[in-house]
Amino acid sequence: VQLQASGGGLVQAGGSLRLSCKASGNIFTINAWEWYRQTLGHERELVAKMARSGDTNYADSVKGRFTISKDNGKNTFYLQMNRVKPEDTAVYYCALDEINYDVPIARRSWGQGTQVTVSS
Repeated sequence: VQLQASGGGLVQAGGSLRLSCKASGNIFTINAWEWYRQTLGHERELVAKMARSGDTNYADSVKGRFTISKDNGKNTFYLQMNRVKPEDTAVYYCALDEINYDVPIARRSWGQGTQVTVSS
């Protein structure tokens, strides 16, 4: 599978931004759609996750401000970022957790990352 992330950019604190991640290619059964972020010198952290069941969970730092969603028809999932803060500045990565029960094999695929910069 190939993941193409987009939507990053420069936004003022308090503003909104929507990231998109389009999946293409050979897609297995998806177990989870995920967004991560990483800043220089820090480990990549999970920001938002949607399980196949529809259950979602979020990092404490973004709860109530960010929302993960998906459009199955477009093979695209999103991260809506509202009331952004300077500390949300990071490179954001989308990821898919997939499984092929026939093989069986599980994998996590990553998008290329999109920069989000929040100015104060």
